[in-house]
Amino acid sequence: MVRRATATLVVVALAVLAGCLGGGGAGTATTVESTATETAATTSQSGSPATAAAAGDVTVEVVEVVDGDTIKVVMPDGARETVRLLGVDTPEVHAENTPDEFEGVPETAAGRTCLRAAGEDASAYAKSRLADRTVELRYDGKAGERGYYGRLLAYVVVDGAEFNYDLITEGHARLYESSFEERERYERAERDARERGVGLWACATEGAAAGGADATTDDGLSLSIVADAPGNDNDNLNEEYVTLRNDGDAAIDLSGWTVSDAAGATYTFAGGTELDPGASLTLHTGSGTDTDEDVYWGRGGAVWNNGGDTVTVRDATGDEVLAYTYE
Repeated sequence: MVRRATATLVVVALAVLAGCLGGGGAGTATTVESTATETAATTSQSGSPATAAAAGDVTVEVVEVVDGDTIKVVMPDGARETVRLLGVDTPEVHAENTPDEFEGVPETAAGRTCLRAAGEDASAYAKSRLADRTVELRYDGKAGERGYYGRLLAYVVVDGAEFNYDLITEGHARLYESSFEERERYERAERDARERGVGLWACATEGAAAGGADATTDDGLSLSIVADAPGNDNDNLNEEYVTLRNDGDAAIDLSGWTVSDAAGATYTFAGGTELDPGASLTLHTGSGTDTDEDVYWGRGGAVWNNGGDTVTVRDATGDEVLAYTYE
């Protein structure tokens, strides 16, 4: 802002003219205004708030391994926190297990006993990897930083490896029903562990969940099915699926091949679909984005009957390649 101050300088000039013999005089006053400008500047400061650094990995010290999926840590500021490992659920060791939470595990005393032993194995595995270690906590944008009980939710990274994921791949944990960014990758890892029958999945007794194929050709093509998805099948369509595996020596061109149920519902593999030696391809009932390992039928409801059905695989000419009936 500029302020202006005005100073007025008045100069009076008086001229007296004298005449002779009886003359008079007149006087004229002339005013001259001179303006000087004084400028003063004022400034204002607008401060911007400091920008907080984006939250990233946090390095912590593990002070206790509670069980396979829960640890206690000391944070950088000295605070103690309980951390629930994100996306995984190991069998209980401090409470009773519920077998129907673990696909294929029978709701029997034997099933519960098996899960308790698997939980103890998971706890021992966690202690061997995490006890008294310096680890990193990595938060997930979709899951949020804390769970319902106020515990931190995080991926635990030790020696550069994501321990949560290792629990799944080794069969020490199941996928926990929650929303998080790595869910699809964890789903694939759990499915592989179930099919191999490792860790807690050795407690399962049904089909692919026990690690075995339901039908196999002489050339090494096998079929397995999970017909009973966790919970309501119609609400969990992608956990109802058929898996084809090629244990032969040559790639199999699945272009135009079909998979159908006893009622005639049929899925046709797209042109260019190949199954390499040692590879598996899983057909999910629901919707998703096709990959080399997973394809999606796009159905709006469950296909495979939990009480019994027949899975038939035919080649592009319509000849039957594999068939499996379960009850």
